[in-house]
Amino acid sequence: MRAVVLLPHAEGAGIAVRELPRPVPQQGQVLVEVHAAALNRGELMTRDKLRAGAPQQNGIEFAGVVAQLGPETAPTWLGQRVMGHWRAGQAEFVAVDTRLLVPVPERLNWIQAAAWLNVFTTAHDALITRARLKAGESVLINAAGSGIGTAALQIARLNGARPVLGSSRSAARREKLRPYGMEVGIDASSHDWPAAVNEATSGRGVDVIIDSVGPDVLAGNLACIALEGRLVSVGRLGAERGEIDMDLLALRRASLIGVTFRSRTLEQRAACVQRCAQDLLPALADGRIEPVVDRTFPMSAIVQAHEYLASDAHLGKVVLHVKS
Repeated sequence: MRAVVLLPHAEGAGIAVRELPRPVPQQGQVLVEVHAAALNRGELMTRDKLRAGAPQQNGIEFAGVVAQLGPETAPTWLGQRVMGHWRAGQAEFVAVDTRLLVPVPERLNWIQAAAWLNVFTTAHDALITRARLKAGESVLINAAGSGIGTAALQIARLNGARPVLGSSRSAARREKLRPYGMEVGIDASSHDWPAAVNEATSGRGVDVIIDSVGPDVLAGNLACIALEGRLVSVGRLGAERGEIDMDLLALRRASLIGVTFRSRTLEQRAACVQRCAQDLLPALADGRIEPVVDRTFPMSAIVQAHEYLASDAHLGKVVLHVKS
């Protein structure tokens, strides 16, 4: 089968399509014939750090049809249209635990389905499970034009957050985010953007911040967080290390929360996926929330797809056509 692989290099991994053996599903798994697979920003960071060792397959979210069952797997899975959250998804076939799969609503095509599960599971875990968002609370989504950003905006709106704020350096991008639930756009390029957040929340600050930027905006986030607010660190697009004003954190009685899938067990990851599906699949099925797809590429153009992802020109997701 064809699969996207990372090729370790002293200056950072390359990326290419290679022929690999088709995986064999084990107990509790199925083999999915992949139709489309999405890209994620973390792949660029992985490439930068992968400087030695063996090539490794790429990808974390995909959509396709269950083509083969593993031992003792329920026969009802065979032929199902599914979207999945698991490693090595940018390939023609992937073997995956059934707990990491959810059904594709009829109205979604393969590209849309591939773009949904990972970012919505991540945003749901950050907003609902970890930040414990309540209706009527205010929310700020940093890097709101990213895949996780567009997902978090929609989840915040669905759960009754008011107001929903989103930050971006681009005025055009901020305008495009309004259909996804952003009520107030924050110009992230402005040095006094925290003042704009405080103004939009009548001076009390924002209750929940979902941050994908990292240390570059940490001081600003603390300057506009409400008393007993929750700051959830989802990503670190700018940097991984920074300084924090511990006194200000204490004065606001704020919570700083980190989330990642990297340190979760398979069971914990599956629980996140299933909580997301239980809460959000009805809204996905009836159109209250939407996958946001910016551009698609054939899998053979993975180099160009990664170059586009690195340009930060996209709104939402970049997706690969795997099955023509």
